Amino acid sequence: MSKPVLVLKFGTASITKPNGEPNEPVMVDIARQIAALHPHFRIVLVSSGAVGAGKALIQDYRGDITQRKAAAAVGNLLLLNQYSRFFSIYGISIAQSLCERHHFANRDQFLQLKQTYEELWANNIIPIANENDVVSNRELKFSDNDELATLIAVGFGAEALMLCTSVGGLLDSHNQIIRQVSSIDEHIFGVVRTDKSALGLGGMASKLTFAKLATRMGIRVLIFGLNEPNSLSRALKGEIGTEFIPLPTTLSARNRWLGSGSLAVGQIRIDGGAVKALQQRKSLLAVGVKSVLGEFESGEMIDILDEQDSTIAVARSRISSISLTQQLNQQNVEVANANDIVLL
Repeated sequence: MSKPVLVLKFGTASITKPNGEPNEPVMVDIARQIAALHPHFRIVLVSSGAVGAGKALIQDYRGDITQRKAAAAVGNLLLLNQYSRFFSIYGISIAQSLCERHHFANRDQFLQLKQTYEELWANNIIPIANENDVVSNRELKFSDNDELATLIAVGFGAEALMLCTSVGGLLDSHNQIIRQVSSIDEHIFGVVRTDKSALGLGGMASKLTFAKLATRMGIRVLIFGLNEPNSLSRALKGEIGTEFIPLPTTLSARNRWLGSGSLAVGQIRIDGGAVKALQQRKSLLAVGVKSVLGEFESGEMIDILDEQDSTIAVARSRISSISLTQQLNQQNVEVANANDIVLL
């Protein structure tokens, strides 16, 4: 039986000094702890920190998008060299995996990525993933590595997704770590502090958003910090950090991939009758669509909202937003086939 998949994400604040330079003692300890887990899991390490590591080499750095891309191009090399050096102590080789959103939005490209990772794992190599900031046509602030780690975890059917944070977990109003969360609802989002590190892009709200997606797909999520000895293994045991309980799911691998709602490029709002039809595993017809939000093409992923604007499903659209807008309330116009709809 193949080993379970474990996705580990470390943010900029976790592995760099305040000035952005890689924090070598921390990275050395990360390598040590991951090496201890390596025999038991197929591991993907998602690491931020490239921009912070490279910005010192960019003259008159102001942090605009072009400079961030240039800093990432330099910083990725610096980070990977550090990781390679520290993992080699334990006889572990690493590989670089620079990902873009279309690698997950396109099923064929995702399967190619999956096959590559499986070949790396077969050779005991740990892939280190990061967003391909250099060529990304989407500004960095709209896509952080919490999202990338979640897409990998969902797509690969990971047993657990571990998100490292400088505060050690989800804090309540008294700054105490909430040990376990069974449902990520408005109350849980309500305790989130809005501050975040000066170097990183994500915050606790981002982590909760993607933790909610992962738990809906049956993945256990752990938000933890590195301020405790052997924090990785202890977080896995539920001894430190915050544990988010996964919901039971019977979704196929394809439907888990479809169900990663962060891939959606548009939204549609449907009426109560259409909601009932979807719950009965029927296709979505234009007659049940109340409004179209955003632009999308045929074949792209969309969020399906009910009349209270709650996301109830994601689907692959069989019609563009322009065509759908022109055909609202028409009978026998299929917006999404039942086989391409995943209820959430």
